[in-house]
Amino acid sequence: MSGAVEQILAADIRLGGADKDVWPLTRSERTWSAWQLFITMVTAGAATWCYMIGEYAGYYLNFQHAFAALTAGAMLGMMLATIAAVPICVRFGIDSIAGTKPQFGTRGWALPAGLQFLSILGWNSLLVIFFGKSAAQFLVAVGVIGEGQAALVVPAATILACTLIFLVLLRGTSGVDRIAKILVAHVFIGLWMLYLIVTHHWHDLTTATPAYAAPNPLWNLTTGVELGISTSLSWWPYMGAMVRMAPGGPRVALPSMLGLGAAVALLCLIGIAGILVLQNDDPANWLRTIGGPVYAVIGLFFVTAANLGTSVTGTYCSAIGLRHYKLFSKLPWPVLLVLTIAPVAVVGVTVPDLFFNSFGTFLAFIGVTFAPLCGIQIADYFVLRRGHISIRGIFDTSGTGPYAYWWGFNPAALAGMVAGFGTYIYLLNPLTYVSHEPYEYTTASLPTLLVGGAVYALLTKLLVMRSKHGGYKT
Repeated sequence: MSGAVEQILAADIRLGGADKDVWPLTRSERTWSAWQLFITMVTAGAATWCYMIGEYAGYYLNFQHAFAALTAGAMLGMMLATIAAVPICVRFGIDSIAGTKPQFGTRGWALPAGLQFLSILGWNSLLVIFFGKSAAQFLVAVGVIGEGQAALVVPAATILACTLIFLVLLRGTSGVDRIAKILVAHVFIGLWMLYLIVTHHWHDLTTATPAYAAPNPLWNLTTGVELGISTSLSWWPYMGAMVRMAPGGPRVALPSMLGLGAAVALLCLIGIAGILVLQNDDPANWLRTIGGPVYAVIGLFFVTAANLGTSVTGTYCSAIGLRHYKLFSKLPWPVLLVLTIAPVAVVGVTVPDLFFNSFGTFLAFIGVTFAPLCGIQIADYFVLRRGHISIRGIFDTSGTGPYAYWWGFNPAALAGMVAGFGTYIYLLNPLTYVSHEPYEYTTASLPTLLVGGAVYALLTKLLVMRSKHGGYKT
């Protein structure tokens, strides 16, 4: 094993490893076609979280309404995340964090970088925990271990998942691309699982009553849309590191919308159906009910493997984000990967159940943080700058560059984030899901995005531009 790793590292040195750093990629280094980008995004989106998101929608809505609401929300959220992150990232070949420096400043970017790290840490923790649980169930199903030994297998399987992620990512984006081409098979297995439950329980699906539906039908529908929006906004941290590998803007919009928006909404149907009919969102459990142990084994194998694809992509994006910190900028790539993966392993081994029980709150956290950030980026790039960005300024840390602002921080961006936080928490409490008007008419994420962008634009006009900061053309 050590010899193989040494060969990989030696090859990386010879090839320059441009995809393992934060510097803008040249056209020749951006080697992904639209098809490769689509496959990678579909594989990243098609993970176990789809079943959990579908479960939460199924608490409030029936099968048809839940699918319609999640699809509408997912596509709308994906469109907003794409508009916010993609233009600047694909234009210059940079990641999502580099794309925030014109708005937040040469030091203020640490806020979105921290949010990126926490978000991906949360998603990856969820996925490796699922990997461990599914692996244990798989071994039980094939008779390798007994039920009483499953609890002991989960931590070991979690460590195994983290080790596999590390080995795949030693090759950078080529590892992401290769694993995506293999694990995309999970999408078809997911569609097969959906076919099974629909054909076996169609009558039950169409007549099932959501367990926690509120008396107000509009509130239920809005909450389904909100789940779709907040889920799609969570792709913001991932998008830059992926789309910068593609050579042009027109080639990334459709893969983003279909790969991360439509595919996720479609696979959420599995979780919706499972919770409505069998009160269980885990397909491994209800596959055994529908088709017996053989179906359960097939489902468990692919559910287990599918989470690796998303975790690989997330870990890569998070590692690239850490490169912006001076402390991590010169670290060898394997060391950086270990630092990125280690917190996931700790969460997955020590507090898996605590994290699972807080999944709904985690989804709301996504909307609280990334909705105002997207609003700020959209307002800045399209309204205030009209596309005028200095790529040299993004990487200028001298303190005198166009994005130095005040000691490296832009108060307009910080105020926009705070205003967005307040808006979301007022409309929808992320801990209790208690809402206030006009939530049922607007969702929580959309007003948060608008308020964050509006406060940013207003303060930029009144303060930043008048002070000749930010490199704006007046």
